[in-house]
Amino acid sequence: MKILYGVQGTGHGHISRAIELLPLLSSDAEIDVLISGHNHQMYLQGYNTIKKQGISLLYNSKGAVSLFETARNIRPLTFIQDVHNLKLKEYNLVISDYEPVTSWAALTSGTTCIGLSHQAAFLSDKSPRPEKKSILAEQVLKHFAPCSKAIGFHFRRYDKFIEPPIIRSRVQSLSPVTGDTITVYLPAFDYQTLSAIFHQIKDIRWEIFSPLCSSEYRHGNVTIRPVGNESFLKSLETCFGVLTSSGFETCSEAMFLGKKLAVIPIGNQYEQQCNAAALAEIGIRTINKWGNDTIVQLRNWIRNDPVIHLPELADAKSITEKLIRFARRNENQILNR
Repeated sequence: MKILYGVQGTGHGHISRAIELLPLLSSDAEIDVLISGHNHQMYLQGYNTIKKQGISLLYNSKGAVSLFETARNIRPLTFIQDVHNLKLKEYNLVISDYEPVTSWAALTSGTTCIGLSHQAAFLSDKSPRPEKKSILAEQVLKHFAPCSKAIGFHFRRYDKFIEPPIIRSRVQSLSPVTGDTITVYLPAFDYQTLSAIFHQIKDIRWEIFSPLCSSEYRHGNVTIRPVGNESFLKSLETCFGVLTSSGFETCSEAMFLGKKLAVIPIGNQYEQQCNAAALAEIGIRTINKWGNDTIVQLRNWIRNDPVIHLPELADAKSITEKLIRFARRNENQILNR
């Protein structure tokens, strides 16, 4: 039995989920992995990895999606060729964690594709949306990586096919303590812009993790560090608060560890606006944009807001067993033709 697992390489959440699920799946099936997107050059060790350019969102220094840069970097002919050239006959099942090459190749060839992602949760109208819905963005969410069946992940079980978050084993093994720092992960923002704001709240120590920083340095009450898995996890383990964009995985991990959480959704990123709406419903402070009252909001958050915990975690073993059942069903159908 053979499975093709497509992973969106933009954002660490898709990769983190694959790292948890692939070992469980590989005990029953042979796995190939296709990675596309911004980090399509990376490999998942121990698996045959196919690399494609795919489609990625690009950001400006002010924390918003750059529509111009995103459009400029799309290669439609390359994408169409990648979809056309991906042969799926040898696979019993295609899984797509919001990865468009595998999804569209499955759709055009009539192969069963399971959408396994946070984005799949938005196939349900019951998942929270911002007050102002975007018709265009809703269509992108639904058609960027189409699927035959969906298993979505969200902060709550908003619908029958939606599971709670998968928290990576490395995070579950941490021993969280309440320290005196705030961990900041706002990768779409320029760290100098952030640093200038945090200098105005001098009684708090801030640790900024930025993909634009090449070496660690400290300026007053602000430390800027390159993004690194172990250093970020150590900061997450020992901080008392997390300020981040409204990405699903980091927010889930912060709540799991019992950290005070506030979010600043990335501009022009509809999925993040949806996440922010869901987080606001459960009591998480959402700062929609930098403004004159941002410092006041941050101080109120630090002093007054409660810690919100995740009510439950997904059962990764149960999810992989469901996926294997789909694959076996397809295998039997192929053998009986």
